[in-house]
Amino acid sequence: MHLIRSFVFAIVLTLITVPYAIFATLIFWLPPMTRHRLITSWVPIMMWVIKHVLGIRYRVIGAENMPAGPAVVVAKHQSAWETIALQQIFPPLCYVLKRELLRVPFFGWGLASIPGIAIDRKAGKDALAQVVEQGRARLKEGLWVVVFPEGTRTAPGAVRRYKPGGAILAKRAGVPVVPVAHNAGEFWRRNAFIKHPGEIIVSIGPVIEVKGVKADEINTRAEAWVEAEMRRLFPHHYAAQP
Repeated sequence: MHLIRSFVFAIVLTLITVPYAIFATLIFWLPPMTRHRLITSWVPIMMWVIKHVLGIRYRVIGAENMPAGPAVVVAKHQSAWETIALQQIFPPLCYVLKRELLRVPFFGWGLASIPGIAIDRKAGKDALAQVVEQGRARLKEGLWVVVFPEGTRTAPGAVRRYKPGGAILAKRAGVPVVPVAHNAGEFWRRNAFIKHPGEIIVSIGPVIEVKGVKADEINTRAEAWVEAEMRRLFPHHYAAQP
């Protein structure tokens, strides 16, 4: 049954995404925020499909922690699910993403048409400068910025080093950090064709203010909250760890 659902989802995803990608290339002349609003209308459609075809639902806790103005979201990254769902959970946002994603047929074309932060990860320190420069511009436009500090998708229960790019951006832009934990990888694993039904829990943590705090400390606080919340909500993934 899961295989059939996943196969139907793949077909529907293609049928919806291809026309949106073509549409995205045709509205290049519109203002950036208008393009963003039109192209991201794809999100609620796909979330409906994810819920009703794959049987994957989600529940948000801690929504009251969301600040009124733009912020930097530091989130766990386990699957493709959160790259779609966070756009529905938070106000208008963009992602820090690797530039090569923009070359992916159709999907990448849509990404390239909306305001975002595309970086060359091989650029070393220059990549961080790209995040800060482009990120400050996006925040001034009213967009939130989502950063996956571990840099790549990690399996449930796994932890990678948290890179400080999101914290540095928040510090230099003078906006707060919002930490986010979730368990999307339980149902939508990395590079797995078959998805499994269930309820994803998305936990939004208390705002981390940046005034008077060094970027390294901001990053440490974000990591500490996210990893502690992961162990609190999903202890079964960490049973084998000390």
